[in-house]
Amino acid sequence: MNTLVLVLLSVAALVCGYIFYGGWLCRQWGVGESKEETPAHTLEDGVDYVPAKAPVLMGHHFSSIAGAGPITGPIGAAIFGWVPVVLWILVGGIFFGGVHDFGALYASLRHKGQSIGEIISANMSKRAKRLFLIFAYLTLILVVAAFASIVATTFGAKYDEAGVLDMAASASNASVAMVSLLFIVIAVAFGFCVYRRNMSMGVSTVLGIVAIIVIMAVGMNFHPIYLSTNTWMIIVGIYIAIASVTPVWILLQPRDYLSSFLLYAMLAVALVGVIGAHPNIDPAVFPAFTGFAVDNGNGVQYLFPILFTTVACGAISGFHSLVSSGTTAKQLDREKDAKPIAYGGMLLECVLAILTVCAIAYARQTGHTQGATDIFAGGIAAMVAAIPGMAGMENVLYTLLILTYSAFCLTSLDTATRLARFMFQEFWLEPGQTPADIKEGYRKILVNPYVSTGITVVLGVLLGMTGYSKIWGLFGSANQLLAGLGLLAVATWLGNIGKNNKMFLFPMAFMNIVTICSLAITIKNQVALIAAGGADWGPYAQAILAVLLIILAVMLVIEGIQTLFGKNKKAEKTA
Repeated sequence: MNTLVLVLLSVAALVCGYIFYGGWLCRQWGVGESKEETPAHTLEDGVDYVPAKAPVLMGHHFSSIAGAGPITGPIGAAIFGWVPVVLWILVGGIFFGGVHDFGALYASLRHKGQSIGEIISANMSKRAKRLFLIFAYLTLILVVAAFASIVATTFGAKYDEAGVLDMAASASNASVAMVSLLFIVIAVAFGFCVYRRNMSMGVSTVLGIVAIIVIMAVGMNFHPIYLSTNTWMIIVGIYIAIASVTPVWILLQPRDYLSSFLLYAMLAVALVGVIGAHPNIDPAVFPAFTGFAVDNGNGVQYLFPILFTTVACGAISGFHSLVSSGTTAKQLDREKDAKPIAYGGMLLECVLAILTVCAIAYARQTGHTQGATDIFAGGIAAMVAAIPGMAGMENVLYTLLILTYSAFCLTSLDTATRLARFMFQEFWLEPGQTPADIKEGYRKILVNPYVSTGITVVLGVLLGMTGYSKIWGLFGSANQLLAGLGLLAVATWLGNIGKNNKMFLFPMAFMNIVTICSLAITIKNQVALIAAGGADWGPYAQAILAVLLIILAVMLVIEGIQTLFGKNKKAEKTA
């Protein structure tokens, strides 16, 4: 298969999905029919609820949901061959992930811009809401721990065996750190110019893009800050604490909007590489299909359910529903923007995942196999270098792609922190309440944004500095369980208001089955490690948490089904 043909066919399928299936969803749910203002206007508070122009919000949403997921996911799933990965990206993106993200955003708009937890509370029960919020919050703490550790490690200086700083080995990390710090500065400046000085969005964007080019050039040639990983961990913790409570217009919106241009540039470079070099996928190094059971050296991996939990963000991800209903819904200016931002954003992420498949194919042919960053950046850079006259660009593009890849870890990190803060606050609220409604008592303290942020950051950073990696293996299943429960929540709400929710039923059932099967395999594997002797606390924690997640999934699914069928019975009696 030629990579250019693969990309063209995939993009055509995604465009058709957006136009026809996305349009059908709008008609079924009545998206854009309401004349009411969005929560960004009705609840505007200058901090979390702030209307954003569609391109700015698209930048925030796309940067937040993309991150490293659509790159690392296909790379991990590539052991099964490129055909299963591509098929799941296309089918999953159009009929699972797009519906999931779009539905979560639309439902949140109808629930004061609050999270999936509040939607569950209003349409199922308070108990179901609290179960979901506990699970979602703990999952986000794991995300904060993981990404804080990844960012700190990416920034951290390297030392030799005697504990002496190795300047040469640390230069790349120091460069990434410098660019990231300068990026925050220009994001704040951009937000101030657009929202306080009313500078034209077009002029601000051009100046912002020029500033990005300048800071990348500066960071690659001037990077005097060499700090240890632990020091960076503390600095990152302070940063995300501030970012979580800072008004979105001054940091979150502008930073993610500008970050999105890095992502668009990465997409453009990848497309140039595929179009210009259009290499064939060599079946000798990247087979179309390797089998339903593959031994990758770490035991046998089964296509079902591993493929569907590994591709993750490239097809469907529970984290997306938290972004859609956590930050995006609070900033949506007009209801009609929901389809391009949520459904379109998911399908654009699918394009990145397809390009990653092409990068994997060429990376294997050119020897770039040392981790996800090397596979993606090396594969794309090598493709561009294969275009006549572009050979000298490989090293520069490789470095820039790694810098861009690293930047999105920080983007996902502070979005996850703000989402976790929302989850913590909503746990203490009654149905329909907002934090402003709590006037006294311990709940007033716990819903305070500074208190909830402080608790979240301390837990995340401590876990990141100790042993998050011992339970990180559960994240794929936990993330897809979030997706299944998000689909269930929106399906229940649509059923309650008399809208068509049938497009949710199969994806909901499939994702919950995938999750439970994956968790069952995890339990089996961890019990085997424990039985072999010599296991530390990691296998015990994974086994216990996996059992609890299965119980949670079963409880919420039963309650959701009872709610759905209960409403149907009531409707029949009324008729």
